[in-house]
Amino acid sequence: MISCNTAAWRRIGAIVAAALVLGGCSDDHRGQGGDPPYPPPAAPSSSPSVSVDPCPASGVRIRSTGGDAAMGLRALGIELINCGDQPYELNGYPVLHVFDEQREPIMLRVVNGAKEITSGFDQPPRKVTLAPNERATAVVLWRNLVTDSTVVATNGEYLTVAPSAGQPAEDVDPDGPVDLGNTGRIGVSAWKKADPSTPAPTQPSPPPAPSAVPSSVSPPDSRL
Repeated sequence: MISCNTAAWRRIGAIVAAALVLGGCSDDHRGQGGDPPYPPPAAPSSSPSVSVDPCPASGVRIRSTGGDAAMGLRALGIELINCGDQPYELNGYPVLHVFDEQREPIMLRVVNGAKEITSGFDQPPRKVTLAPNERATAVVLWRNLVTDSTVVATNGEYLTVAPSAGQPAEDVDPDGPVDLGNTGRIGVSAWKKADPSTPAPTQPSPPPAPSAVPSSVSPPDSRL
């Protein structure tokens, strides 16, 4: 005859054994028998690629820095950037070509130094050596002037600029029409090395707004 204590201990031992068996089988088996599976591991994220225009085979890139117009005189800044890995030399004037809206070349005369257009841009060219990432600048100038009503005014829509004669030309944004009137000429200054401490301009700065009362003028005396 088995005592009650012996039977109780047997029941406790059976429960402990069953718990041990269940614990040994409690490894994660999700995904089997209808349990929802783990979500698949996320693919490693890659940083977005940045699109950068490749440097031309010439090793330089030419672009406009914005235009300005006052009293019929037009001025367009251009810059040449040495985007290659070798020094680049300049000694002269940019070579310009202007085209109409059908991309047909416009016959005109390029004035090196712009003497016949305006003053202040006729410094003679000097040899310029640009290290990689350095810049050179020049200014394109023309006048929207009509002196003969029988001659059709010329409006260019496209502009190309080459570093010098015989070098590949690049399309440059003229920042508006090249409205030459009937002058038939356009001017350009010589290449000049840009000051490395000066950031590349994007558009010409607008003139400061005049104050309501100029400092050099005294307000009227109300006693007079």
